[in-house]
Amino acid sequence: MTASSSSPPTAGSALPADLPTGLLIGGEWRAAGSGGTFAVHDPATTDVLAEVSDAGEQDALDALTAADAAFREWRTVAPRDRSELLRSVFEAITARTDEIAAVITAEGGKPLAESRAEVAYAADYVRWFAEQAVRMEGLARRAPAGTHHQLVLRKPVGPALLITPWNFPIAMIARKLAPALAAGCSVVVKPAQLTPLTTALVAEIVRAELAARHLPTGVVNVVPSSSASRISRPLLADPRLRKLSFTGSTEVGASLLKQAADGILRTSMELGGNAPFLVFDDADLDAAVEGAVAAKMRNSGQTCVAANRFLVQEGVAEEFTARLTEAFGRLVVGPGDRPGTTVGPLIQQSAVDRVTEVVQQADDAGAQVRVGGVRSEGRGWFYLPTVLDGVTPDMRVVTEEVFGPVAPVLRFGSEDEGVDLANATPFGLVAYAYTRDVGRVMRLTERIDAGMLGVNRGMVSDASAPFGGVKHSGLGREGGEAGIEEYVDPMYVAL
Repeated sequence: MTASSSSPPTAGSALPADLPTGLLIGGEWRAAGSGGTFAVHDPATTDVLAEVSDAGEQDALDALTAADAAFREWRTVAPRDRSELLRSVFEAITARTDEIAAVITAEGGKPLAESRAEVAYAADYVRWFAEQAVRMEGLARRAPAGTHHQLVLRKPVGPALLITPWNFPIAMIARKLAPALAAGCSVVVKPAQLTPLTTALVAEIVRAELAARHLPTGVVNVVPSSSASRISRPLLADPRLRKLSFTGSTEVGASLLKQAADGILRTSMELGGNAPFLVFDDADLDAAVEGAVAAKMRNSGQTCVAANRFLVQEGVAEEFTARLTEAFGRLVVGPGDRPGTTVGPLIQQSAVDRVTEVVQQADDAGAQVRVGGVRSEGRGWFYLPTVLDGVTPDMRVVTEEVFGPVAPVLRFGSEDEGVDLANATPFGLVAYAYTRDVGRVMRLTERIDAGMLGVNRGMVSDASAPFGGVKHSGLGREGGEAGIEEYVDPMYVAL
């Protein structure tokens, strides 16, 4: 269906018959201790895809016991062996791209082309950290006073809890699991309740590769649960856990940081965003519109790096908005497995309700809906791609992270005004800017409050570069040389 139509979607993809739906603890798939399960839905149809074991507190502690036991051996495994393990996982994921992509689309809704791209993106992180496993540098030197020699070694921090979000189920686990294993850490993974199936498939790939190499399979444990706190609270209170990595909302991240403080845990947090997309008068508008669609509409706008506020200089504001409206109108909304679909559903009904609410609030306050502005009729959790003009900085569609296919356009005059608008948020994950002025680019790098800046491009993330934000968007980095540092402690030896 096009962005302006409302025909009902068709059913989603079938899942592999052998897809694990239990808990992975100590190298074995098993049911939850309570015997309970929770349902995973296809957002394109609302149908139940699978019933997944619902882990409880004791299951979580069992997983940590397995991780702690495996860590004692895994930390001593040669870096080359850890590297080759990850390389084999990379090759297995790549070989099963279509199968994994079908699962991502079934439980998350995104178009198959996006799911395949996510698999490739995730595999690149696995490959990168396979290479980094043998490149952790230490230090050996004579002390400046000449009294002794100094060695600095990097040692794995210990068992880690990895809590992943639903919107990129393979990419987010790859960004955490690969550096943890490369560094010599064992892990307990808590996948998102909405999309646990992709994690199960990846975990089975890793488990099989570990077993084939006679390495400790308890290095990777997975505890899906309908209650995140039921898993995180007992684990964060257990002194055997030494690391927490979380991707999700700022509100939940702040709560986890408070809990982690009692155990003095190493933490890395990739939290919320409210990304500005700056378009200056001298921008290449064709490139800016193409970048805007990429930055906004990937996964139907349900990404932490999605452009959330389109700040356009007055000289090109009308033309840019008209072109963006036309581009959004050409998008094809439908089930992710339907050929030609470019925009899939939102993840659940509450997401549709929230997007509907913030758009309605903006409309009531005087914004103009240029295209979209309504949910799709029929089955599934769909909302049509939407462009809002005449938006003001106080509207919720601007101040909040929308997490949906909505592009609010605000106009600004001077460069200073644009920068001030861009920074007028407690978040600072990523920003985008389109300009042909090199001097302006350099000024923006100094003045924009964000952990990442995309210049004349709508996508910035790369396995070889540090991913993360500032302010309320979190702390720590994933990817690049910095990614593995989150899982090691430097040890200074004086001799």
